[in-house]
Amino acid sequence: MKNKIKDVYFDLDHTLWDFDRNSALAFERVFSANNIEVPVTEFMKIYEPINFAYWKEYREERVTKEVLRRGRLQDTFEKLSLTYGLEIIDALSDGYIDELPGNNYLFDGAIELLEYLKNKYTLHIITNGFAEVQNIKMERSNLAPYFKTITSSEEVGVKKPNPIVFHTALEKTNAAPETSIMIGDTFDADILGAESVGMDTIFYNYRNEVIPSTYKVVNTLLEIKKHL
Repeated sequence: MKNKIKDVYFDLDHTLWDFDRNSALAFERVFSANNIEVPVTEFMKIYEPINFAYWKEYREERVTKEVLRRGRLQDTFEKLSLTYGLEIIDALSDGYIDELPGNNYLFDGAIELLEYLKNKYTLHIITNGFAEVQNIKMERSNLAPYFKTITSSEEVGVKKPNPIVFHTALEKTNAAPETSIMIGDTFDADILGAESVGMDTIFYNYRNEVIPSTYKVVNTLLEIKKHL
């Protein structure tokens, strides 16, 4: 595989960019600014699986961006036996999006891995994240210099795993699927989506999911060196 791969595509959130850690720090600031007296640690334990489920529905075009942003907060507060009106929910949602790029912790080994890869392959990002914050994250986390292209689902008009997203990313630099590989943390969106257009894949399994043994899986970013 090492000999044939020329282009390496990464997901951003939960793969290179430590979304959960950065998200918790953003909520701390937003709650403080809006006088929400909920321990962030307790909030995040409930919020993270709810957010993950909403993103799955968003990828599948079953909820809108607005429903995702509101619903994940409303459902979390409901489990905490708290109720806030839409005005507060929207203020928290907007504040969170503004604050999210305020911290830019990366997963362990991210920069070391990119340093290892940058002279061997052309590197790219394919993300379902909201376009207005993804570019800011890339710049502030010092990831931007490593990547030739960034393809976002909002730019394309559909979301991973839709093959149009992957075809658009490949077309940007005339990359061939058979010489390209996708690395990501969401099995259906990143791995099955890339596989459907003929790309190779590496699943970053930091949630310890059970997937078919036929796929290449790593539990840390630096394990990717074994495959590339």
